[in-house]
Amino acid sequence: MLLPIVAYPHPALKKVAGEITPDYPGLETFLIDMWETMYYADGVGLASPQVNRSIRLFVIDATALSQHQHPEAAGFRKVFINAKIYKEEGEEGLHNEGCLSFPGLHEDISRKSVIHVRYVDENFREHDERYEGILARIIQHEYDHIEGITMADRISPLKKILLKRRLKEISDGNVDVHYKMIFPGMKRGKR
Repeated sequence: MLLPIVAYPHPALKKVAGEITPDYPGLETFLIDMWETMYYADGVGLASPQVNRSIRLFVIDATALSQHQHPEAAGFRKVFINAKIYKEEGEEGLHNEGCLSFPGLHEDISRKSVIHVRYVDENFREHDERYEGILARIIQHEYDHIEGITMADRISPLKKILLKRRLKEISDGNVDVHYKMIFPGMKRGKR
């Protein structure tokens, strides 16, 4: 089932999400819905707060990026549950990022080049892994969502002022999207 994606500045995007256990109700179905929603929206990642569920879960399939200068992304398809980035290292670098909760907006975001992350997968097997480059960047972007951090929080205050009108258009639903969204500034809220 396709889930509606919440648009900035929906309150779900600003909460620090809670951990879940293996007995979380409907987890298997929710994961199927997350994958379906992400693929339908042409995303490479989707975090549960983006579909109005405040749990520490996100999915990533970076395979599409392997055709665009990122061979390391080939076959990278993972579920991250209760993730914790415990170390960031390497150089800070700018990269143009987009977000399904900010349709049509792409901005340069600065992030560290290497991360170390602990998480459990969909079978609640524990992982402790190191990522670099584009994979580290995608994980950091989705991780921000479960920490209540949005793309707008990562841009400079001056740039945010310059984008004020655009951010209002997103909030009000004055954007063209092919996937279902919840717009906090819209009277009815859904489109």
